[in-house]
Amino acid sequence: MERTTCVVVGGGPAGMVLGLLLARGGVEVAVLEKHGDFLRDFRGDTVHASTLTLMDELGLGPAFEQVPHQKVDKIEALLEGGEKAAIADLSRLPGAHKHIAMVPQWDFLDLLADAGRLEPKFTLRMNTEVTGITRQGNRVTGVAYRDRADGHTGEIAADLVVAADGRSSILRDAVDLPVYRFGAPMDVWWFRLPRKESDAVRGGAGRFSAGSALVLIPRGEYFQCAFLIRKGTDEQLRAEGVEKFRERVVTLVPWLADRVDHIKSVDDAKLLDVKLDRLKRWHVDGLLCIGDAAHAMSPIGGVGINLAVQDAVAAARLLAKPLREGTLSGSALAKVRRRRWFPTVVIQTMQRVVQNLFLKRVVDGDATVSSSGVPAPLRLVRRFPWLQAIPAYMVAIGPRPEHAPDFARRAPQTIVRS
Repeated sequence: MERTTCVVVGGGPAGMVLGLLLARGGVEVAVLEKHGDFLRDFRGDTVHASTLTLMDELGLGPAFEQVPHQKVDKIEALLEGGEKAAIADLSRLPGAHKHIAMVPQWDFLDLLADAGRLEPKFTLRMNTEVTGITRQGNRVTGVAYRDRADGHTGEIAADLVVAADGRSSILRDAVDLPVYRFGAPMDVWWFRLPRKESDAVRGGAGRFSAGSALVLIPRGEYFQCAFLIRKGTDEQLRAEGVEKFRERVVTLVPWLADRVDHIKSVDDAKLLDVKLDRLKRWHVDGLLCIGDAAHAMSPIGGVGINLAVQDAVAAARLLAKPLREGTLSGSALAKVRRRRWFPTVVIQTMQRVVQNLFLKRVVDGDATVSSSGVPAPLRLVRRFPWLQAIPAYMVAIGPRPEHAPDFARRAPQTIVRS
């Protein structure tokens, strides 16, 4: 049987950041990613201000700047006639990064992988699908895996297994941790449309009208588009066909009429089954859940990556020493949840309020955001622009930002991209 000190299951942002930080803390760590590369469409591509600060602390700021990305410093609601209502102004944020960076997640993960390869105790194993856990009594002692390239199967023993394998975590299911499920009134269709330099939208923008909503995220030559639909109506809407879908898009944002023919089929829209839940307990003996495996987030605000990365930073700070010294205990694992419980609850509560008081009414056809019907919170931030700093801070930084532990900090370094 193979052995390492820590196995991290899932090569997403949380798993890669945790693996890198633990390795810098002197912990032998293996990150297992089931795919052969990081190339997946419509994964979260938002790198928030607090994560950009973390990159600086890790010495990766200059390397990140070399990755193609767009900077978003405003979030707005689109009204009829092209008018816009500001929601958040990120230029009011404290610190060096007064924006969110929109970067393909595969580029961000490749950067973290290249940084990890510089650490002797870091191993990244691609094409390695975890199929279950191994136990000794009630303690999780490792994982069973299958190599998707050659079919080889095996087991890896470890002092700690970290489930960073997302909202559909097989490890979370395997240990049957209790969960709060909050539900969501909507699902999301992700798709792309070409973007022009003449387009009025520079930051993130959303159009909310009775029965539907569309969010536009600028990504260089295209918009990443999120079309909100009522929960459970995916099959019904697809049956209406592509022409009806194009019509819905143009009704929401008329100036997209010159490019909706780029939607060739309703199959171009990829469904995100929106979930919002939170584990009551994040660990069992020998296993810890972080990121979406511990708390599936709504796409509201695009904060899932930010929260997951901060989970990873907190876990590395709290667990590197006991892992290195062989003194890991259940109480040490419980500290991670206690540290991250407050920001998780705050952000999820805000998402639930937005979902239940606004988005549910939108997708049910009972609410719209128009020039004559701007909701009270938007009217308030329009009247007092300084208030736009509050949603900006909650989205881009969060209620408890985590900073790199001293053992993981480095001077700015050049990363040779593989």
